[in-house]
Amino acid sequence: MDFRQFAFRNVVRNRRIYAAFFMASVFSVMVFFLYSMLLFHPSIEDRFVQEIAITGMGAAELVLYVFTLFFLFYSMRAFLQARSKEFGILLHLGMEKRQLQKLIFIETMIIGIASIAAGTVLGYTFSKFFLMIVKEIVLLPALPLYFSWEPFALTVGAFLSLFIIISLIAPVFIRTEQVLELIQKDTSGREAFGYSKHRGYLGLLFLGLSYILAAATSNSVVIGLIFLLPPLATMGTYYFFTDSLSLLLHKVRARRKLYWHHFWLLSISEGVVRLKENARMFFVVTIVSTVAFMSVGALASLTSFASQYREMHPLGLMYKSEPGNAHERQHITQLVNELNRGDFDYALVRFQVLTQHSSFTDQPVNVLKLSNINMLADSFQFPEIYLEKGQAIFLPPTASSYEQLQSRVVETTLKESNVAVEIDGAYPYQLFSSYSMGSNAIILSDADYNKVMASAPYGELTAFSYYAFNIPKWQETKEIGLLIQYNESIIPGASNQLPYTFENPGLNYSVIRTTFSLLLFIGLLLAAVFFLAAGSFIYFRLYTSLERDRKQFDVLRRMGITDREFKKIVNQQLIPQFFFPWGVAFVHSSFAFLSLQVIWDALAEISIVKELAMVLAGFTLMQILYFYLIRWRYLAHTKAPV
Repeated sequence: MDFRQFAFRNVVRNRRIYAAFFMASVFSVMVFFLYSMLLFHPSIEDRFVQEIAITGMGAAELVLYVFTLFFLFYSMRAFLQARSKEFGILLHLGMEKRQLQKLIFIETMIIGIASIAAGTVLGYTFSKFFLMIVKEIVLLPALPLYFSWEPFALTVGAFLSLFIIISLIAPVFIRTEQVLELIQKDTSGREAFGYSKHRGYLGLLFLGLSYILAAATSNSVVIGLIFLLPPLATMGTYYFFTDSLSLLLHKVRARRKLYWHHFWLLSISEGVVRLKENARMFFVVTIVSTVAFMSVGALASLTSFASQYREMHPLGLMYKSEPGNAHERQHITQLVNELNRGDFDYALVRFQVLTQHSSFTDQPVNVLKLSNINMLADSFQFPEIYLEKGQAIFLPPTASSYEQLQSRVVETTLKESNVAVEIDGAYPYQLFSSYSMGSNAIILSDADYNKVMASAPYGELTAFSYYAFNIPKWQETKEIGLLIQYNESIIPGASNQLPYTFENPGLNYSVIRTTFSLLLFIGLLLAAVFFLAAGSFIYFRLYTSLERDRKQFDVLRRMGITDREFKKIVNQQLIPQFFFPWGVAFVHSSFAFLSLQVIWDALAEISIVKELAMVLAGFTLMQILYFYLIRWRYLAHTKAPV
């Protein structure tokens, strides 16, 4: 048997330990390859979609590559530490350090090449399904499967270089000076571990402060907290696992009524040691899980924004014309002709918005005519409202501002026209996009509006003209008004210089939906990699200590422990390792989402509770399934004879 065969048999012999490492590597390669397939797809000719694909997939591949590098490095280091006894025996038998490094290099490259081959084959196998999903998301007519050397070259080159880097760096952390230390390392370090009370309390303080700041955040400070909370929570999490947990368990051990109860004595005693041994691993799992939760949660909140876009923009088309706009008649005629050619069912209402100054606030106020409001409301099938002479109501600038204005009563005089009105309540339906009629607008009765209109020569009081197109099939209007839209975007800053503003919510929604849906799909695949890696870290620790655990449980069985009691002890040891880091990540994400909700309230006034609850529930279900899978295999191995 030559040296390469020896390395190959080492990998085969340790296949149980390398299983999760191999699966996570294969999945990372597969996801990277799928991203590459879309990145180089020849059928994506739409410039906007191409930019999304290149930017999104490129960023995702970079994140995936960096994370996989960290994941492989951490995993290989754990593997090598677990095999310290084996390395000590090899060195004791005369193997040189250079040969040991060569052995590790060959073993790592065997796993790496196998992972790259399996991941690439699986990636291409699922490429058709992947492209079908992307086609539906970005609404492309076709996105066929293709064969090109570029995705294969990028994937193989990226991960082959990654495994070479890991193969060269990982052996550096093996200390080969003391052979006896290596041989006995699996039984050392089992004494009671100490902890720092100061760091323990500091960890609890940092986490508590992070949660309080996240829960009490507001619009004025949320941006600053984005830069403060992540490092504060990260430091608190590290101290929490290294010292705070040991501090809390020490207090539990001091309470004998709780500690000396059935199998808690064994479970807590073993838990203290395992927590200290695996503190860094728990910290890594928590941070990785939090990143996965937050990635999907943030992207799901973007999708929530897209799904509620219609409520925020109820009209199909909007054209706002400033006084002196020479293109107004031409543009409106063009829009009407395009809608007629497309056989769209629509209602068009023109608003001539007037400007007055209120004697109550001495601020400008925009004035709208009641009959025009009722015409537009009728197209939405909203009930009409009635106002007597001298009566008025507020037009809320946003949906949420209605709650503040509905019970407000103001008596004021419109200075320029000397029209006295009593403003009582607010209009209860959303007909316009937020702030499209200004931040301070009221609806007057027709009589009062005509009186304001007659108080000055035609045009002197006009703030702007607003053309509201209510189109039931608003998502099909993407091609309407493209020339007008093009004139707004052809010159940087032109939208502020032109005497008109045109909005096509159907086109905007298509862009937003495509972008957010594609980003969510990318994020889900990345989160799946993070989730699998987080579970793999726990898997490594379980199986690297499997021989020791098997001996301990064999002693307990000889003492007369039943299978039911045996499973109970295993559950008490495994459940904290699986669910405690995940639970901390869950709490981290929940408080982070509170801050995210504040941001969305300020930007779009939407709720993301439903989407985030679905994200966390999905991760919970996957974690439970993963726990039972690993528990099943762990029980099978620990019950095997020593």
